[in-house]
Amino acid sequence: MSFTQDVKQEVSLHVYTAEEEKAALSALIQLTASLSISRRGPALSITTENAAVSRAIFRMLKNYDVEIIPSVKRRMNLKKNLIYQLRAEGNVQAVLEDTGIYSAQGLRDRPLRAIVRKDQCARAYLAGAFMAEGSVNSPRTSNYHLEINAANPKHAEFLSELMKRFYIDAKIIERRGHSVVYVKSAEKIADFLRVIDASDNLMKFEDTRISRDITNSITRLNNVEVANEMKSFKAAAEQLEDIEILERYDLVRNMDPKLRDVIELRKEEPYASLNELAESYRAKTGSTVSKSGLKHRFVKIHEAAMKASGQKDE
Repeated sequence: MSFTQDVKQEVSLHVYTAEEEKAALSALIQLTASLSISRRGPALSITTENAAVSRAIFRMLKNYDVEIIPSVKRRMNLKKNLIYQLRAEGNVQAVLEDTGIYSAQGLRDRPLRAIVRKDQCARAYLAGAFMAEGSVNSPRTSNYHLEINAANPKHAEFLSELMKRFYIDAKIIERRGHSVVYVKSAEKIADFLRVIDASDNLMKFEDTRISRDITNSITRLNNVEVANEMKSFKAAAEQLEDIEILERYDLVRNMDPKLRDVIELRKEEPYASLNELAESYRAKTGSTVSKSGLKHRFVKIHEAAMKASGQKDE
């Protein structure tokens, strides 16, 4: 299964209180159901591609005076996914009123705020919304992304407000005529999984994410070290070329003793870094010289070499 399916599976098995279950069912119905009227009265047609989510909805609807007719179909496309359908008939209006979706003015774009007044009910509502229309990328990918397809723009704003209650800054975009609420920060995705009580998959997400981040950090550090090493090798090679020019014109013996000491040290340790040369200089002469001090002396040596060869230092 995908990581999204794993999360939905875990959340679908959660045991809610009566109030929390009402909130979760409110989101599930608003995002998976359509209302129709027949000679037998109103009916809810609920469709999902997730068997665990379908079972959760069935379990919640059993608390109401409705007849639930389950069925399974196979989608006629290349993937041929199974489609799980529930048809609820009977006192459907009571279900819609109890879950805050229906009022005297008709069906609502977003549920009554009373449904999510308590934080635990808000958590349950977000869990229901994710079960219905949510998806989250696997932490193994480098693109962290969680989203929920909302029922309409007002419902998207409602979901975004709920997330902000838990300090999750969700954005809203319009995609192919649908309002989508999304989160791209790995830390905030982890917070969302914590909010909807997907603790097992939260641990998987965090373990994989932290492991990837550590591996990436080590790789970056190794790349920096290699780059620095190559830079040191190039500088050392250029310094040896300068020394060769000075020796060719027999100029080293007349140079400042401090420069002669550095020249001898570089010849003894052709590819040592400046830090390593500073340590060797202290051990050999008993005097301390800093990395910047060595760099300054090599600049002087380079200038002398350019002058000796009649070239201009670019």
